[in-house]
Amino acid sequence: MASKTFKTIKRRSINLSNTQLTKQYVLDNCPIPLVIEAQQDRIDLLSWSLNHRDLINNHLRKEGAILFRGFEIGNVDKFETFMTSLFGRLIDYSYGSTPRSKLDGKVYTSTEYPPEQSIPLHNEMSYTSNYPFNIAFYCVKAAEQGGATPIANSRKIFEKIDPKIRDKFQEKGVMYVRNYSDKLDLPWQKVFQTNDKATVEDYCKKAQIDFQWIGNNLRTCEVCQGVVKHPQTQEMVWFNQAHLFHVSSLQPEVKDNLLAILKEEELPRNTYYGDGTPIEDSVLTEIRRIYQQEAVCFPWQSGDLLLLDNLLTAHGRQPFSGSRKVVVAMG
Repeated sequence: MASKTFKTIKRRSINLSNTQLTKQYVLDNCPIPLVIEAQQDRIDLLSWSLNHRDLINNHLRKEGAILFRGFEIGNVDKFETFMTSLFGRLIDYSYGSTPRSKLDGKVYTSTEYPPEQSIPLHNEMSYTSNYPFNIAFYCVKAAEQGGATPIANSRKIFEKIDPKIRDKFQEKGVMYVRNYSDKLDLPWQKVFQTNDKATVEDYCKKAQIDFQWIGNNLRTCEVCQGVVKHPQTQEMVWFNQAHLFHVSSLQPEVKDNLLAILKEEELPRNTYYGDGTPIEDSVLTEIRRIYQQEAVCFPWQSGDLLLLDNLLTAHGRQPFSGSRKVVVAMG
């Protein structure tokens, strides 16, 4: 992945708070994330944030990403309290697309894919109309090697995509077709967090998701946004996961093997334009290229907390080795 690495870039100081408790800076040529670093030992992030809520929110809407470094954060409960104090109600990872485990309250593990697997840049749950506005990652333990969380400015991605492509996605939206199975993807019981078909049907009806039972398996079809206007900044952002769900995102050998045994409509995941017409491979290749071009990557330090405006900033994951623990909460 083409990216700008923080370790090779000189820090450029922006501001030092009057209390000398924190320092704010960005890195030359890498405008995100804004780093807010504690300048004294054992500064409690929750207590500090309660007195600086406006500062955090203003920077979050401007930069789209804040990295808190050197603060005392504590356990998972305190991380959840920090998020709740900023955003009020947190949301469950219901109708998820990747395997996660619930730790406590509304805090989850990060995506539980094998460590050698990368996760492309995306905005969390942008494949649905019920997406979080904010997401935070707390690095309890950094990996021995790798495991960075690349991020990218969704406003820049929108600007760089060909206007003809943008207009088509804005007009038509994106159709997501999913087949749930414990053999090839997540089972519907895991995704909807229930074993009751009636509960699933009620969820789908309320969310305007078309559904079909095929034996004990489920197929859903949902048309969602391709781009959105940020409700506070009024900026247009690229906001979908067409490139991630499309069958072309698979390794060629995996894709060929699946298509050899399944019909296209039976694939675990696939995307189309909102009217059901195919998305051109060339369009998806261009979108992926721009994501890679805009990617910024920094090495985690244990105790870091990365806070993102989910509409303004996409995120991913690089492969890693050794143990790694990053937990997630969404507001």
